Amino acid sequence: MKLIDRHYRYIIVLLLLFGGSSCTTLKVLPNSAPIENVNIKRLTKKINTAAPSFKNFRSRLRVTYNDGKREQLLNINLRMANNKTIWMSATMLIPIAKLMITPKELQFYEKFQKTYFKGELDFINAQFNTNFGYQELQNILMGLPAIDLEENRWKQVSHPSLYVLTNKSKDNPYQPTLFFDPSNFRIAEQRFFIPGTANVLSVKYPEYQRANNKIVPKRIELSFFDGQQLMSVALELTRADFPSKITFPFKVPRGYQPIEL
Repeated sequence: MKLIDRHYRYIIVLLLLFGGSSCTTLKVLPNSAPIENVNIKRLTKKINTAAPSFKNFRSRLRVTYNDGKREQLLNINLRMANNKTIWMSATMLIPIAKLMITPKELQFYEKFQKTYFKGELDFINAQFNTNFGYQELQNILMGLPAIDLEENRWKQVSHPSLYVLTNKSKDNPYQPTLFFDPSNFRIAEQRFFIPGTANVLSVKYPEYQRANNKIVPKRIELSFFDGQQLMSVALELTRADFPSKITFPFKVPRGYQPIEL
């Protein structure tokens, strides 16, 4: 099998990465269309109240990566323990890589070149010029805002079919814009403008599904535009459930060589 190059290794890690409770209605604001001049404080509080809560989560993902030059497909097994661990195992007919993220570190190994990495989340942020931590990554995968709604100030932008909130806080450099479905208050998209660049990171949630009476994304579409090139990653989640117990098998095989990224 042909050895993968450094660029391809980055693609594997990005594919691995971007590959709730029962849906609670907002009694004071349900509608098929957004309400103009809505009470934002009440809206954000109710959105948080309706957000999913879980102990453990697992799903199978079909991940498609496209940068305009190549398209790559991966199948991924995803397991998560709330606020503790994100674990992924990827296959392309055969197992090719494993990744595990905790609030303190990121580690992965890939079987083509028999290498492994252990370090902090700086590698992920370096690819997008962001400053995301563990919680933000977990929220993105679970269909939640990466930005804490109640710790930021928001203003409503007029939109015919969605609640659109933009950030007014000067402390947040990413200029986040959040889009919510007014009928169920699930997030439809979150968009980030990277300061000092032409870069835009968008995460869309075109479809949700019910698993064990909980609502989780069925499809997640990520796109990253650097002013010249568009990179997209689509995740299709299947067989999602919330097991009471879960394990995260991860052990770097003997003989694998460490790498720096």
